[in-house]
Amino acid sequence: MLSITFMCPVHKTILNAIPTREHLTCEQGCTFPIVRNIPRFVSQKNYAAAFGAQWNYFQKTQLDSFTHTSISQDRLERMLGPFKGALAGKLVLEAGCGAGRFTEILLKMGARVVATDLSSAVDANYDNCHTSSEYLTCQADIVSLPFSPSTFDVVICVGVIQHTPNPDRTIAALCNLLKSGGVLIIDHYSKEYPATFIQKMLRSIMVHLPTKVTIQGTVTMVKILWPLHLLLWKFRHTRILWRLYQLLTHLSPVIDFQTAYPQLSKTLLRDWAILDTHDTLTDKYKHLKSLEEIQDTLQRNGMKNIEATYAGNGVEARATRA
Repeated sequence: MLSITFMCPVHKTILNAIPTREHLTCEQGCTFPIVRNIPRFVSQKNYAAAFGAQWNYFQKTQLDSFTHTSISQDRLERMLGPFKGALAGKLVLEAGCGAGRFTEILLKMGARVVATDLSSAVDANYDNCHTSSEYLTCQADIVSLPFSPSTFDVVICVGVIQHTPNPDRTIAALCNLLKSGGVLIIDHYSKEYPATFIQKMLRSIMVHLPTKVTIQGTVTMVKILWPLHLLLWKFRHTRILWRLYQLLTHLSPVIDFQTAYPQLSKTLLRDWAILDTHDTLTDKYKHLKSLEEIQDTLQRNGMKNIEATYAGNGVEARATRA
């Protein structure tokens, strides 16, 4: 397992493991448990609990190694741009690691990966990736990670920042963890995020429900509506049915990837529909930002060589620390 020095997120002092290896402690008396080989710096009950539940429910659904596609790798390589071939041996922080769809790609690229998440998704991530000797994971808050400033060569945060309470504070915290010349890779929902009225209405209800209820409710919702999605897609070459399919994808709360990822099997398309529908209906925070706002935030945090574009889920950006 990858070795790294943990810092107390409260007192910023080095943490030491007690002899039982069940806790990490600091000299000021803070104690953090190690559960299932994963250091835990936060409570299990937090604003990202729904994400943790969904990633443990769909532990392998979006992993390229499971889907036998390159969907996750293609997305990550696009975001890395000129840095995609330069990760070997680099110490990389993946902030908001989920179940590991990008973690496994980073490890394959030869990176030394520290994967963190606020939610219990770290359990799924550990199950999927812990066999690598260049891997470590912990459960921690993205704005108070247990690492010293200027620790990492690369910081990657995909599909996360818009779901934190304060995106500007999150970006500032990530920039602070980079070494001089280190590379930051992030994305963020844009102001054009395509949330429909029905999705907004359902989300206003589901964010207040227990995760077991929201997952089962999403499964039931997809079970009812998915056959109609499949039927209209099957006959999409007929003009009238194509228009009906387009109308359905606009009105239905179910996220449909049949157009975006036709290489997925019918079973995986359904599972992705459940996963992403749950994701978009249960996130406590859903911030939207323009490309210019992302650029401004990066500049204010001392970043240079900023490249930002509208792509993927909104805005994708790369920058290096001065």
